[in-house]
Order: sequence, then structure tokens, then C-alpha cells
Amino acid sequence: MSLSLTSPAFAAGAAIPPRHTCDGANISPPLAWSGVPAGTKSLTLIVEDPDAPDPAAPQRIWVHWVLYNLPPGSGGLPEGLRGADFPGGSGEGINDWQRSGYSGPCPPIGRHRYVHKLYALDLMLPRFAKATKMQLELAMRGHILEQAELVGLYERM
Repeated sequence: MSLSLTSPAFAAGAAIPPRHTCDGANISPPLAWSGVPAGTKSLTLIVEDPDAPDPAAPQRIWVHWVLYNLPPGSGGLPEGLRGADFPGGSGEGINDWQRSGYSGPCPPIGRHRYVHKLYALDLMLPRFAKATKMQLELAMRGHILEQAELVGLYERM
């Protein structure tokens, strides 16, 4: 069984409910994973929008959420997870708004893809004062056992 990532809030390739966006409560969706490979010491989750600012002419990948050192046996994350609720030893990085925490979809134009990437690692990552996606990707190099993705869509009305 390979690593998989799902959400009870939305199906793969389907719309992310407004509750999890800037048009709603802007709280993180619940996530569930299974098939964590043997030897996994930690998990990293990165949520990003590869369609920023306009899906017709994307210019950059916009990072919405960065979590690392998640326990492999936790099975997922509850809805509305905040810093004080993270499993012990977990770290939260900064997003492209230069703040920690979840910042949900808020596309300026068009329907964007929001890619939730889960990485199973063979080590615990070092603690960072303000981890960025780039720092984590460098630290994970050569230590990724498996990766899973969940893509949700959102377009503002």
C-alpha cells in the first residue's frame, strides 16, 4: 500500500469548500493519510498554489501552509488546526504571507489548483526559527521515502 492523502472536506480534483478559504472561516481542512511506509520518522506537509496569480499565465507557486515533523502514526490532521494543537515535536513554517499558520485559497482571478503535498521522511528535520518551503525542501533532499498529493480547486464568485 502506498502513501495516500485525502480529506473528508473535498474529493481529489473537486472544489474546496468556502469554509476553508478567505471567503469563509479560512480554517484548515481536515486531512487523513494512510500507507505510511516502514521506516518513516516524520511527515512534512506543504500546501501551495501553482497557478498564482492567474491560471492562464501563472508566474509563481504561492505557499499557503508549511508543517513538518508530523508524527507518522497520527493518521491525519483535524479541521481548524492551530499552533497550540500541533502534535508534539511538530513545527510550523511560514507561508508566502510571511506568517505561520494556514492561509486558505483566495485567488485573485480564475480557478486555481491547491496542491497538498505530504512527504514521508526517514528522519526528523531540525527545528527552524521560521522554516520556509525552500529550507524544508533542502533539508528533505535524499530523505523522502514516499510522497502523496491531494489537489483541490477553488474559484471566488
